[in-house]
Amino acid sequence: MAAPLKLFGGRAVSVSALRRRGLCSSSAPNSAAIRRAFLRYFQEKHGHRHVPSSSVRPRGDPSLLFVNAGMNQFKPMFLGTVDPRSDMAQYRRVANSQKCVRAGGKHNDLEDVGRDVYHHTFFEMLGNWSFGDYFKEEACSMAWELLTRGYGIPAHRLYVTYFGGDPALGLSPDRETQEIWLSLGVPPARILPFGLRENFWEMGETGPCGPCTEIHYDHLGGRDAASLVNRDCPDVVEIWNLVFMQYNRETDGSLRLLPQRHVDTGMGLERLVSVLQGKRSNYDTDLFSPILEAIMKGSGAPRYRGLLGKEDAGHTDMAYRVVADHIRTLCVCIADGVYPGMSGTELVLRRILRRAVRFSSEILRAPPHFLSSLVPSVVDVLGEAFPELEREKSQIMNILNENEEAFLASLQRGRRIIERTLQQEEEPQTFPVGVAWSLHRNLGFPLDLIGLMLEERGISLDKAALDHLAAEEAERKMKNQQADEAQTGLELDVHSLAELQRRGVPCTNDSPKYDYTLGADGKYVFGPCRATVLTLYKDHSLHCEIAAGQRCGVVLDRTCFYAEQGGQSCDQGYFVREEQQEALFPVESVQVAGGYVIHEVTTAEVLRVGDRVALYLDEAHRLACMQKHSATHLLNFALRRVLGENTEQRGSHVTAERLRFDASVTAPVRMEQLQEVEQTLQDVISQDGEIHTALVPLAEAKCVRGLRTVDEPYPNPVRVVSVALPIQEAMRPGSQAALQTSVELCCGTHLLTTGAIQDVVIVSERPLAKGITRLIAVTGEEAKQSVDSATMPQWQRKELQARLKALQRAANTNIRKLELQQAAVRAQGLLKKHSQCSLIIEEVSAESLSMLVKVVNQVSDGAPGAAVMLLSKQDSGKVFCACQVPKGSGSELSAAEWATAVCSAMGGNAGGSDVVAKGTGTTDSLERVLQTAQNFAQKMSR
Repeated sequence: MAAPLKLFGGRAVSVSALRRRGLCSSSAPNSAAIRRAFLRYFQEKHGHRHVPSSSVRPRGDPSLLFVNAGMNQFKPMFLGTVDPRSDMAQYRRVANSQKCVRAGGKHNDLEDVGRDVYHHTFFEMLGNWSFGDYFKEEACSMAWELLTRGYGIPAHRLYVTYFGGDPALGLSPDRETQEIWLSLGVPPARILPFGLRENFWEMGETGPCGPCTEIHYDHLGGRDAASLVNRDCPDVVEIWNLVFMQYNRETDGSLRLLPQRHVDTGMGLERLVSVLQGKRSNYDTDLFSPILEAIMKGSGAPRYRGLLGKEDAGHTDMAYRVVADHIRTLCVCIADGVYPGMSGTELVLRRILRRAVRFSSEILRAPPHFLSSLVPSVVDVLGEAFPELEREKSQIMNILNENEEAFLASLQRGRRIIERTLQQEEEPQTFPVGVAWSLHRNLGFPLDLIGLMLEERGISLDKAALDHLAAEEAERKMKNQQADEAQTGLELDVHSLAELQRRGVPCTNDSPKYDYTLGADGKYVFGPCRATVLTLYKDHSLHCEIAAGQRCGVVLDRTCFYAEQGGQSCDQGYFVREEQQEALFPVESVQVAGGYVIHEVTTAEVLRVGDRVALYLDEAHRLACMQKHSATHLLNFALRRVLGENTEQRGSHVTAERLRFDASVTAPVRMEQLQEVEQTLQDVISQDGEIHTALVPLAEAKCVRGLRTVDEPYPNPVRVVSVALPIQEAMRPGSQAALQTSVELCCGTHLLTTGAIQDVVIVSERPLAKGITRLIAVTGEEAKQSVDSATMPQWQRKELQARLKALQRAANTNIRKLELQQAAVRAQGLLKKHSQCSLIIEEVSAESLSMLVKVVNQVSDGAPGAAVMLLSKQDSGKVFCACQVPKGSGSELSAAEWATAVCSAMGGNAGGSDVVAKGTGTTDSLERVLQTAQNFAQKMSR
């Protein structure tokens, strides 16, 4: 038998030994050591390069809410679109531990978290990759050696699966992988075939895919557990998945062999640690035990016992697991700049936070600000692997506190609404869908949270009807987002890119995009560009000729057109064939993939490979983009100078019309700060400093003090853009000069001097989510004309808005006086009609909701012991509703719940307190609504 690998302090450690010693033994490897051992094994023994984890927010991939697998950041390698000048293009063997979140979209484990001991919303994926290097035999051998010799896992506890084929797709069983496992000594009875669902991995509806082989571990041992593999048995779990990418799923659903074969493996650290520390539950490992201890100390709840299902009386242990899992997810996401919000990724995180608050406050009875108290324990556990957690610790705690406070108030109100609604039913079996949806829409309750709260009371919910409402809402939001998210342009597919490389077609030389100078008159002069057509692309294939009137992609040997990338929109313009100057080929979009720039055109005449063309930029469009892009760099610098160095860029987009800049902020941006930012910009512009650019080795560029970067891959060498500071000075060892100006890595096109920006005006500033603000700005003539048009500086807009508000306040005071007089007249009539009544429900005429509220107040003042609800139907069909309930009367009637019940019956919304509330709705039958109001009030007042 081969000697064990020495991964832990010079010796191997077996699982049985770990189980005997227990987790607290100093001899047991902790999770950090297990992670390090994995990376060291692939780096030192098999020559893999360690690539740090990417952010959990996907880079430029709208198909994903979160990074949910280790391979996400390597998609350009699988698709063949990687920039050949980037470090990634040189990757052959890579290993890492990737931060992953599965809480939305196709992979969504949110509702399973807490119910078992192995599902998580956040987890680490240990992985090794081969990009056109080794394949099945080496991948299987490495994995088996690491598990059995390196980590000392007994081979008799392991089972392997392989792809058993699919006749419908014409795929035969993966006998090659089966034979590899046999050659490694795995008994035939432990090598199990499975179908597409279990053992064929796909990136998405289309794209690279292939068969996979999985390694499963039996926690109990001493038996034949083959029948329990892939059967959702908690004692027999998958620990490692090895994917062999050898096909591409085409748009028609067919499979086509990839030009290169790749290996993509993933092993969940949490499950591996549970195996190596001899634990049946991930929550019993040192990845969670310090957090569980902090939960107990912070909440005062009984100690965690690991109970499940009916044994977990009161769901206390489930709450422990939910909170421990969710606080890890929240910390990692917030540290990566994903904050709780109202759409997309941010909305998912908001739901995670609210689920954690609900379990901690209602089940664990934790005090306010409890979640933030757990952050240090998360940093202690994960900080070594992910240092950004320590760096962002204060921001994480602030975000958690603010969101927890907001939800606790909503939770209190929502719980009362659920209780009152159930009390209205004689024998409640189901919960009204309309009320559930109102809780979701008005109070921000996640739908799964409503279902869980009802499930605990033994009440069912029509989930199909609720899902229908949610689907309608999602469809509406999708339509609103389509304009922003719509992508146009042709993209070279993996086969066409490989074919270009096989033919030896050189990448497009796009350096002429930087070929411009200042003329004697101070205007920009763009150099001429002539090129040769290398290939034509249409219908996912390469062509030598395209007929007139066809939409196609044109790849040239060189181009002066800027392709869409780095947040800057592509150039516009046209080209002509040198022998046929009168036929224009307008360029509709410009994309880049794998180093090839593809120009999308509709052919005016027949176009052939080998044609010589002359390219003409839309110079005004290009110059406007250059202005905005240079201004974006200055804005980034100015924001840091005014708001502090913790201000980080979270995204930007540059078009000819405007620039958009998203930044993280620690507090709302004040009017005077915006004014100071603009003044800083104008000072730099007035100095007309030179904008320096140079290609620099990436490693050297990243050593510059004060360098601004964003989370995206850069080519090597990389282009450095420096304002008024020679790049050689910025890169001088020990230099602090870059801290005093703008120095960034950027492939975009920029002005030659700052003076050409002319002016920058921030026309809009608004928060996107807590801690994230979005600024919109214009430059040049648009900025200079802001005084004579609707566009104006945001600080000035806020100043004028403040003056306008003062005038509005004065006008509103007079309006209120008039409304009070009119309300008093209408109230007197109602008091005469309902004298001595304890319940007043009536329809009245009111021009506005505020007017109706004043009438209610007047009636309540005149009849202090009465509960009052007034409704007013408008000509449009809309109905205003306002109510007031005597304070401290001992009645069970809540004004907020009363208004919610009535307005929900009209398909509307309501809000308020237990004493006063208001809302709106729409109905054709006000009589029925008045009866609903009467029935609800009488039932609650019994």
